[in-house]
Amino acid sequence: MKYKTISIADSEQLIKESKPMILDCRDMKDYRAGHLEDALHVHEGLKDSLVKRGDKQRSLLIYCYYGHASEHLAEFFSDFGFKDVYSLEGGYSGWKEKHQEA
Repeated sequence: MKYKTISIADSEQLIKESKPMILDCRDMKDYRAGHLEDALHVHEGLKDSLVKRGDKQRSLLIYCYYGHASEHLAEFFSDFGFKDVYSLEGGYSGWKEKHQEA
């Protein structure tokens, strides 16, 4: 496994320090209903564009609903040479729950 699973707390630090590209791999309806700040919705065109022209040195933070589908996408980008790829543990559900408590 070339990607890393990252906790919500550690991802917050990563966002502050590294300004990763944030990718949301949920469906468009849920993306439109709410997403992490600056997150891009993943679709086939974006995936192809990133593989062909993306900065493979820039960190990628990928999330889905609960942290499972994002692992597959993280592995996909790792296989294409992206060096610093993270799958958000707990996904958007965990992120939202943590931030509603704050």
